[in-house]
Amino acid sequence: MTDVVFYFQAHQPYRLRPGRHERGEPQQRWFDDELNQLVVERVAERCYRPMNAVLLDLAKRHEGRFRVGLSVTGTLLDQLRAWSPATLDSFVALAESGAVEFLCETSQHSVSALTCPDEFKAQVELHARTIEDLFGQRPTTFRNTELIIREDIARIVESMGFATLLGEGADRLLGWRKPFWPYRPAGCSALKLLLRCYSLSDDIGFRFSNRQWPEYPLFADKYARWLHGMSDDAAVVCLFMDYETFGEHQWADTGILEFMKRMPGEVLTDPRFVFRAPGEAAARHPVAGDLAIPDAVSWADAERDVSAWLGNPMQRSAHAELYALRDEVLKVAALGRVDLLEAWRRMTTSDHVYYMATKLESDNDVHEYFSPYGRPHDAFMTFCNVLDDLRARVRQALAPPDTDVAPSPKATPTVTHTQATPATPPRQGRTDARKRREP
Repeated sequence: MTDVVFYFQAHQPYRLRPGRHERGEPQQRWFDDELNQLVVERVAERCYRPMNAVLLDLAKRHEGRFRVGLSVTGTLLDQLRAWSPATLDSFVALAESGAVEFLCETSQHSVSALTCPDEFKAQVELHARTIEDLFGQRPTTFRNTELIIREDIARIVESMGFATLLGEGADRLLGWRKPFWPYRPAGCSALKLLLRCYSLSDDIGFRFSNRQWPEYPLFADKYARWLHGMSDDAAVVCLFMDYETFGEHQWADTGILEFMKRMPGEVLTDPRFVFRAPGEAAARHPVAGDLAIPDAVSWADAERDVSAWLGNPMQRSAHAELYALRDEVLKVAALGRVDLLEAWRRMTTSDHVYYMATKLESDNDVHEYFSPYGRPHDAFMTFCNVLDDLRARVRQALAPPDTDVAPSPKATPTVTHTQATPATPPRQGRTDARKRREP
């Protein structure tokens, strides 16, 4: 029997407010909550509530044969609490249905795993507690931000008690192997790795509404035939994609929601197939072998590496300056300024450095499409202005009484500041900064 493993990723960042702001509390000074509220309410209406209803209906219609995995970042959960509590309730209903496994990741959707293991572990534990408190599930399956995996990261994930890890089935990682069986990351003793089948995943996530695609239009029965035609010895077919694919990236008038309503039933006409949650599927099958992952692999851009976030000097400088402040932020939080720690952690969200990417050709188009800024340089300057102000607030809180600590005149010595282009709402139909390129 072949397990079809759907995994959906739901995320929204706290976008930053451009310019310097001398008044107000950190939330108002640094984060563009007018824009953040606008986006989350729009996506909740177009995607989250409709798609949650679709999954609930599928679970009822195909009881026992339809389960999926879902990860919701801490930043999105916080925004739903504040601005769309009914949507949060609909996610709780999914948990109560028993048909959805809620996964764990970093609470702030950060790339902390790449450079700061202590912060990575802190955010993972924070997210695990949040998932358990909200949804009544202690997660046993882990997905890192943007499916970033590497051997050292896998070992940390295993040490934290997770049984299953998700990753990208990149060709350079697999070589001659296929993503249709669980693997074990080299250096791990029990952790199982499920790898995304990027071609079949992107047929839904990217190509579904592309009229130039030879397979357009994609109907549920056609997609089911593709799955049915797979080799009988395929243990798992992992279909991983952004949750916002359904109704936001691909609007409802493309037929994407109707496709999702019908496709599982078409697949289940063949008794060899069943839809299982990631942890359940991994537990059922032995590993096909160990997999060496010496270099980081992700599901982002054509390279499927970490250059989407740390590929240019602006990104690396912003990332390094932010994490250099961590020890001081933890000290000030211990003194009662937990708000500054929360603000710092919101700035670790990977979207902020993603907006600074200076990629070429098609990858650049994708980065620009999702960014609320006019240019990568604007994203960098906005980030540095906020970080400068945050640093001054932290050091003021740690300084002796009557000591004045002002923001530095320049956020970094590598870029000359000019006025950033004001942030604008993300372009119609797209809201987040986490898309991969099709092969």
